[in-house]
Amino acid sequence: MARLAIRGCFWAVLLYLCVQFAVAQKTDPSEVTVLVAVKSSLIDHMKQLSTWNEGDPCTSNWTGVLCFDVVGGDGYLHIKELQLMNMHLSGNLAPELGQLSQLEILNFMWNNLTGTLLKEIGNIKSLKLLLLSGNRLTGSLPEEIGNLSEVDRIQIDQNSISGPIPKSIINLKRLKHLHFNNNSLSGQIPVELTNVSTIYHLLFDNNNLTGHLPPELSKLPNLRILQLDNNNFSGSDIPAFLRRFRKLSENAYLLTSIAEISAGMGSPGSIPVNKLSDNMTTIDLSNNHLNGSIPESFSHLPKLQNLLQGNPICHNADMLKVVRFCGPNFWDGLCPQLFNKFDHDLSHPSMSRGQLFRIRASISYPLLLCFTHPNWI
Repeated sequence: MARLAIRGCFWAVLLYLCVQFAVAQKTDPSEVTVLVAVKSSLIDHMKQLSTWNEGDPCTSNWTGVLCFDVVGGDGYLHIKELQLMNMHLSGNLAPELGQLSQLEILNFMWNNLTGTLLKEIGNIKSLKLLLLSGNRLTGSLPEEIGNLSEVDRIQIDQNSISGPIPKSIINLKRLKHLHFNNNSLSGQIPVELTNVSTIYHLLFDNNNLTGHLPPELSKLPNLRILQLDNNNFSGSDIPAFLRRFRKLSENAYLLTSIAEISAGMGSPGSIPVNKLSDNMTTIDLSNNHLNGSIPESFSHLPKLQNLLQGNPICHNADMLKVVRFCGPNFWDGLCPQLFNKFDHDLSHPSMSRGQLFRIRASISYPLLLCFTHPNWI
C-alpha cells in the first residue's frame, strides 16, 4: 500500500510539473492580445506578419517578436523586443502598445506608418530604444514621452512631426541619442534639455525651429554630435558659446549651420574669433549670410574642413583659407572670373610694367589652383 501511495505521489508531482512547464512556455495572454491589436492596426501588403496567425508569439517565432528567455514571476514569457523595421508596413501605431509593460525595444523604422506618436507610448517605462525613423508620422510629440525613464535612444527622424519639443524630456536621465532631425518641429529648443547630461548625440537639423540657440548647450558634458542646420534660428552672429565645446570626440561633427542666420537682423553676421576645440573635425556653416573674415584660429585646427561654402565670407578670404574652408564648388564660380580678369588686365593698353607685376602677384596663386582644379583641367 505504501508503495502505491509513493507511486501515486510521484505521478501527481510529475503531472504538476508538466502543467507548470506548459504554462511557462506560453506568452502572457494580455501581451498576445496587444499583438493582435497591433496587427489589426497595420496594413501588411507583403504578408510579413503571416506567422502572427497561429501558435504562440514567444514559442512559435512570430516575425519580429523577441521574448525574454526566462519565465517571469507570473509564470509567463514576456515580450522584450518588437523588431519590425523595413517591412513595408502601413497603417497606425496601436494604442495598446502601451500595455507591453516589459518591452525594451520598439522598432518600426523605415515603414510607411501614418497617424501620430501616441501618448500611450509613455506607459512603457521599461523602454530603452524607441525607433520610428523613416515613416510618415504627423502631429506633435506627446508630453508623455518624458515618462520613458529608462530610454537610451529616441529616433523619430524622417517623419512629418510638428509642434514644439516637449520640455518633459528633462526627465530622461539615461538618454544618450536624441534624433529629431528631418521633421517639421517648431518653436525654440527648450533650455530644460541642457539638463540631460547623458546626451551624446543631439540632432535637430532640417526642422522649423526658431529663436536663439541656448548657450547652455555648451554645458552638456558628454555631447559628441550637435546638428542644427536648416532651421530658422535668429541672431546676427554665430554664437560665441560654440568655443566652449571641449568634449567632441576625434571623429565627431559639430554641425551648427543656421539657416538665414541674419534674417530680420539688418546686417549679415560674423564668426567669433575665439579658439574652438582642437578635436573638431567639421563645422558646417554653409549657405548662410556670413561675411567679414575667417578667424585665424580656424587655421590652427588641423582636422577642420569644408566650413563656409555658400557664404559671402569666401569672397573676402585669402586664398589658402578659401581652398580649405569654402569647398570645391566655390572654384566653379571663381575660376572664370579670374581668367577673365587676367585676360582683361594683360590686354589693357595703358598697363605699366609695375602694375602688370602687381596683378600677376595677386592672382597667380589662385590661377595656379584653377589650373590644377579637376573641373578646370
